[in-house]
Amino acid sequence: MKAEYVNSFYKATKDVFNLMMDLDPQIGELKALESMKSDKETNILLGVIGDLKGEILFSFPLDMTLEMIKIMSGMEMDKIDSFASSALGEIANIIGGNATTNLTEHNYTCDILPPKVFIGKYKGSSTNNKVLQIPLMTSIGEFDINVFLTENK
Repeated sequence: MKAEYVNSFYKATKDVFNLMMDLDPQIGELKALESMKSDKETNILLGVIGDLKGEILFSFPLDMTLEMIKIMSGMEMDKIDSFASSALGEIANIIGGNATTNLTEHNYTCDILPPKVFIGKYKGSSTNNKVLQIPLMTSIGEFDINVFLTENK
């Protein structure tokens, strides 16, 4: 997987977390996975179409998810309801939109599909290629971005 794919989503995530939640995600050690999966409790799947095709999975522990919602809305929550799911989907939309804009700097024209929010562990399908997991650390918790993108020939 090309660095510009990964860097576009990492940079967009870092920028959105800085702007919307005053958090500064720091990147951990990248890992190659056999499939799009997550053991974390909150997952948002974002499809990518255009010159690149694939999926991006944002995975958060429940306590971090609730803290993110509190930072953005000022509301204390003890579970993920429709309001929280909507907020999570919107975060993924903004990151995805910014990432596809970043990809235009590398001559890729892409669009994103509407996000899907999954509560509970996520087990997607296996791929013929590896999924790249980007672990990110913040002051309120650690989360992952799983990236599976290929050039659409």
